[in-house]
Amino acid sequence: MSQIFLIFLTALTFSVLGTPLARRLALHAGVVDTPNARKIHAMPVPLLGGAAIYAAFVITLIVLGDRSYVRELVGILLGATLVSLFGLVDDHWGMHAYLKLGGQVLAGVVLILGGTQVQLFHQQWINWAVTLIWVVGITNAFNLLDNMDGLSGGIATVAAVFFLVLAAISGQYLVGSMAAALIGACIGFLRYNFNPATIFMGDVGSLFLGFLLAALGIKLRFPSNVPWITWLVPLCVLALPIFDTTLVTVSRLRRHLNPLTAAGTDHLSHRLVALGLTRRKAVLSCYLIAGGCGLVAVYIAQSHVPDGYIAAALLLLSAISAILWLERRCPGGKPRAKR
Repeated sequence: MSQIFLIFLTALTFSVLGTPLARRLALHAGVVDTPNARKIHAMPVPLLGGAAIYAAFVITLIVLGDRSYVRELVGILLGATLVSLFGLVDDHWGMHAYLKLGGQVLAGVVLILGGTQVQLFHQQWINWAVTLIWVVGITNAFNLLDNMDGLSGGIATVAAVFFLVLAAISGQYLVGSMAAALIGACIGFLRYNFNPATIFMGDVGSLFLGFLLAALGIKLRFPSNVPWITWLVPLCVLALPIFDTTLVTVSRLRRHLNPLTAAGTDHLSHRLVALGLTRRKAVLSCYLIAGGCGLVAVYIAQSHVPDGYIAAALLLLSAISAILWLERRCPGGKPRAKR
């Protein structure tokens, strides 16, 4: 545990020191997020905070990581680097959504070639397909979730904390070390990103976080439990970004909009604000929801059939009910007009 704590402190230090440097670089290079009708901030805000998260994470693991996991770690880092580069290009020059999606698929292929993939079905091609769907889905979920100060970074921190706890329970050093590095890198960044933010992570950060957490979910194993219970755990840990993406997708399809290219204030955080919360309270509420989902994941990891399935089913029913309620109270993210 002392090594895990050292990894956390090192990543935290690199992130705290590196984020202001990334801010200056973003201002110098003109990589800023300019306000428009679809965004809620009023002044231009520098991007590239994700570059500080990436650097803190990678440098820490290169210096302090266990060399016995090099092959698996290299595959994960190469894939994460690839999606980060696509995000960097999108932040600076802009990129078509489908091209960015193609980059995520390519990164998923790199992950598979590096030895990290779903191992749930007998047919290998199905495992590959599920791996790509999972990686692209979670990566995009965090990209969509990055819509309010401190939200994406905070939810990534909460998820990484539970991945660290679950890794400690099952004795998985690689997952634990990566989770600890990610926690430190995110907390260091949140010092500057929490409301009111002085820097955004940009796509370079949100895509990196999503890809990395998707990889951690795949790496997490519970050999003493049945495979389906094992795969319910990361689904619950990452339930909030999955829920937010599902909510947005359902809402935009109902309004005949393309979920991939359309944008707007129809996310969970926006709807909580529409219901009367401040932006800070909305973000903190999302943290609490993510923490509750993480606790369900810990329960499922230590339970057996049928208890684990029942807990997951109750969480799913709660999510479906919440989507229906939010669409009724705040259709499209706007409060329903009183009659």
